[in-house]
Amino acid sequence: MKIEKITLMGSRIKLVPLAEHHLPALAEVIDDGKLWELPYTFVPHPNKLPEFFSIAESGMLAHHELAFATIDLATNTVVGSTRFRNIEHQHKRVEIGSTFIAKSWQRTHVNTEAKYLMLRHAFEFWGINRVEFRTDFINTRSRNAIARIGGREEGVLRNHMIMRDGRVRDTVIFSIIDSEWASVKQALELKLSEAFAEPAEAVKFGAA
Repeated sequence: MKIEKITLMGSRIKLVPLAEHHLPALAEVIDDGKLWELPYTFVPHPNKLPEFFSIAESGMLAHHELAFATIDLATNTVVGSTRFRNIEHQHKRVEIGSTFIAKSWQRTHVNTEAKYLMLRHAFEFWGINRVEFRTDFINTRSRNAIARIGGREEGVLRNHMIMRDGRVRDTVIFSIIDSEWASVKQALELKLSEAFAEPAEAVKFGAA
């Protein structure tokens, strides 16, 4: 597994290595919906983005993380961020997480295509055996989104994390394994082709 900064290019979005010059745009993304106030995420406050970037860089240098800025191609707009986390070279396992998208771009083509690009890179370039997703038990939208892209729910880690407001969080684990990738890929490509058949503005406000 070669962990290096690379651009993942899709039909309507691209994932580019997170860089310091993305931070002002990410501040606007986070402010769109005040994402840092959501009780079930660790989205940073816009003022904390330098620290967020520093942690991402350290993770990349340690070959444990690879962070991206998510860019909509039609508007050349930064609409979010996501990353590979907890990269386990020995066991060929990785987590996709730390994902956030501007509220006005949620429930669009953005998340589906970003996950497709990352899964394809993990399974077909890195040769990963297992991709994990973790989310808060109370975050029904996130759980449904992971299931829609083909994640299989495996169980709940009880009292797994302490959130910023002091709530003790149960974490739900999903996974996709290498033997499932072909069918998951086919389903995602069908979903994306149907979305791409519509005008971009229709996709933006749809439920993809």
